[in-house]
Amino acid sequence: MTKNTLLELHHIIQGAARASSTEEQVQLVVDAISDLIGSDVCSLYQKNANNDMQLIASHGLVKVHPVIIPKDKGLVGLVAQTLNTVNIIDPEEHTNYYYVTDSNEERMHNFCGVPLVFHGEVIGVLVVQSFQAEVLAAEQEALLSTLATHLALLVASLPIEINNAPDANHSHEGFYSKKGISGAPGIAIGKAYLRQSAGLGSVMESHCQNIEEELTQWSELKIIVRSELEGERQVLEATFGENLAAVIDAYQTILEDPSFSGYMNDIIQTEKSFPWALKQTVGYFSDLFKEMEDPYLRARHEDIEHLGEKIYRAWCGSTPVVNDRRSATILVGHQLSVSDIVSLPTEDLVGIVCTAGAALSHISIFANALGIPAVMGVGELALNDGEDLIVDGDSGTVIISPIQAVANEYKGIIESRKDFKRRILADHDLPTVTIDGVRVKLLANSGLQADLQPGLRNGAEGIGLYRTEIPFMIRQSLPSEADQVEVYREVIDTYQDKPVYIRALDIGSDKPLLYLPHVNEENPALGWRGIRFTLDNIQLLLAQFRAIVSAAAGRENVHLLLPMVGSTGELDQCIALLDDALAQLSSEGKTVCRPKLGVMIEVPSSIALLSFWRNKLDFISIGSNDLSQYLLALDRNSPIVGKLYDPLHPAVIHDLQRIVQIATSCQLPVSLCGEMASDPIAVLLLVGMGIRQLSMSTSKLPIIKWLLRASSCSDAEAFLAEALTIDNAQEIRTLGERLLAKAGIKESEYGYK
Repeated sequence: MTKNTLLELHHIIQGAARASSTEEQVQLVVDAISDLIGSDVCSLYQKNANNDMQLIASHGLVKVHPVIIPKDKGLVGLVAQTLNTVNIIDPEEHTNYYYVTDSNEERMHNFCGVPLVFHGEVIGVLVVQSFQAEVLAAEQEALLSTLATHLALLVASLPIEINNAPDANHSHEGFYSKKGISGAPGIAIGKAYLRQSAGLGSVMESHCQNIEEELTQWSELKIIVRSELEGERQVLEATFGENLAAVIDAYQTILEDPSFSGYMNDIIQTEKSFPWALKQTVGYFSDLFKEMEDPYLRARHEDIEHLGEKIYRAWCGSTPVVNDRRSATILVGHQLSVSDIVSLPTEDLVGIVCTAGAALSHISIFANALGIPAVMGVGELALNDGEDLIVDGDSGTVIISPIQAVANEYKGIIESRKDFKRRILADHDLPTVTIDGVRVKLLANSGLQADLQPGLRNGAEGIGLYRTEIPFMIRQSLPSEADQVEVYREVIDTYQDKPVYIRALDIGSDKPLLYLPHVNEENPALGWRGIRFTLDNIQLLLAQFRAIVSAAAGRENVHLLLPMVGSTGELDQCIALLDDALAQLSSEGKTVCRPKLGVMIEVPSSIALLSFWRNKLDFISIGSNDLSQYLLALDRNSPIVGKLYDPLHPAVIHDLQRIVQIATSCQLPVSLCGEMASDPIAVLLLVGMGIRQLSMSTSKLPIIKWLLRASSCSDAEAFLAEALTIDNAQEIRTLGERLLAKAGIKESEYGYK
């Protein structure tokens, strides 16, 4: 491929990226390919829900009705079936030729088709044709294949047609689904409530008549917006607690930031109008965050844009329209904000859909905390206010105007899950004892005040993992030692004499703090994170140790967990620092109580070192999420390789068994926190290994308790013994499903996969 061809390829991709919609991008690429290849026709087919190939964009092909090539039919079907390029002349003489009526294809005397592959599956076919009977040159064929890889990413984001009835009179029977990113799990059915933006994006450049009046107006608007934010914060705090309410502080901080106001003032000083100055300021600071490599920091551009919309709405003198339909409502918008949630009665809000947004946005944090299914980043939607929607937060899919059969199927799943939930909640307060008398403790994972009481209501026997980084992440500066003491004491007091495991600050990688030094690393998961970061910023760790010890005064139920420890040197530094914190507080005349000390087993190197640490630790807790990822060299959140991640991979099972055996020989109590503790099949394996304490998300406690009370430890041990002889995760799951069926659990009721 020549340098000029590569340049042309770059121009095509860049040109398409500037299009206003994915559909327009696809058409631009098809037109450009036809020009670049020098073909008379360029057509793009997408596999639909029936596995037929449907024409979605074409340059030069006469299109008088929807063009659909049945599954495995024609040369297009041959390309899809074989995953190979077909490059021939006189296509009508080929045995696989399939003629499309009124397409004028009979005038074409060559055919070159290449497959579009996404995540290992054919999702479409790209075809070029010409009047001349000439096989496409090898270099052009290679270029076409290269372009197909880029097109596959675009086609994968397009809606998949479910009903392809050509009769326009029946178009109301059709519906389509759109794939996005799962923001929060669960399934919801309801009416779309479209949250329109204030319109800042459409503001045109204009001048002001009086600079001083514009500056005065800006000062007055800040007071108005500040008051609105304070009111919203009070509502959130009363409804959801301080931690979630603190998200509003992000908007307050931006509003009061001197650089934000200064940029506004500078633009107004050039005789520009307030709306234009606001648009330019929001755009400037938003772009700064969009260019950041870190996904969490990049997602913070939404906070700036949300604030800009709020300020502009105040300038317009309008207030958000309150939904008064009093029905199951699915909130839909481009980039929804916390303010949008406040405007709705929480009992009516059943789902959230963002056409933009990311899984790390504040709206996702809220959706998870509230247990509301959410899908982010679905792209443009052809949607009317009040239209029927299905939000599948499990798969990250939105279905618009579903036909009755599809709606009934999802309603059946929802009702089945509700019935199952009622059954399992019936005895959630009873102790977790297997049918052959083995006691297992079930604790809750937490990081938000909103999780504490629900955990107790669901039968949690303590907090097995309190993530201290969440209170840090939702603030705009470091919490003081006194602030931390207050937070930790509330957790300890809420669970009174029950065990509480507080994990030291685990930031970096996927949990950076915006206001702390941040370095761009090629592989942040293997870089400056967890205990490595806090030991390099030892003053943070000392303040946190002091806060935990102070909050634990007079209590013997508090445990301190150290994250990401991978060497004896790191452990020794932490122990010395804890000793310093205790000594300092004692010298200040404060009552102290040394918490039990343990490490998270999540760095593979810590497994081999466990026996050396037996006299330094009081317990260990297996962090199954990170440990599994490190063992498998897989990012479970990757859109590309995430599908390969399975914590039931034999390598993970064998290493977990090894950890339990070492801990037992060292007489170290061992527990597990992480997603494996919420997976029924994994739980049976863990109990079979001898793990007697599991910590999980609050919502999973009832199902796991119900499962264990309906199972026997001897069955779990037999399951483990057989699983250790199997070399692939799917077989282990299939084997585990038989045990679940024996206990009375159906996947459709729980949706555990």
